[in-house]
Amino acid sequence: MLIDWLSDNYIEVFGAVAGVVYIFLEIRANIWLWPVGIITSAVYVWVFFNGKLYADMSLQVYYVIISILGWIWWIKGTRRQTTANEDKKEKLQITNLKLKTGVLSAITFIVLYAAMWATLEHFTDSPVPGWDAFITSLSVIATWMLARKILQHWMLWIIINTAAVMLFMMRGLYPTAILYTIYGIMSFIGLKEWKRTMENLR
Repeated sequence: MLIDWLSDNYIEVFGAVAGVVYIFLEIRANIWLWPVGIITSAVYVWVFFNGKLYADMSLQVYYVIISILGWIWWIKGTRRQTTANEDKKEKLQITNLKLKTGVLSAITFIVLYAAMWATLEHFTDSPVPGWDAFITSLSVIATWMLARKILQHWMLWIIINTAAVMLFMMRGLYPTAILYTIYGIMSFIGLKEWKRTMENLR
């Protein structure tokens, strides 16, 4: 029975395992999280398409794009300090969310959420347009914040993962529900570790 189930769901299982590796690398703020993220997202484009979670599917496409950008940003850093003799590249550091960025992110979330919900409600056969739109919209913001190494992205993931577990259980995507349960637990660990890293750099 287990072997038959695995043979029918091996792609989803592979995506779940790759996702665990991704979140572990994210906690460590290891740059290799980005190529792993690209692979994981590509797998979940297929998984969510078959599960009729279209907003989540489009989110995975976004993840591929933002993973490429995050990879570039983490390699290049944010700015250079020029001296008389050399250019010194400054590594991208973990920072707190600034008020202006937070306000703009909140407005972006509201607009995305409303647009996605309306689109899913009227133009697709998604059985859970509100849930799907909420998780997708907030994930867009959280992933961008990760790419910029903003500490508070972990708080968003705690909310997202909790909602996602309930959604995926309803849709019968059990390996993915297990994955997001692990994500939720590890989000608390990630928040703690990033805070510790910030304190050590002061």
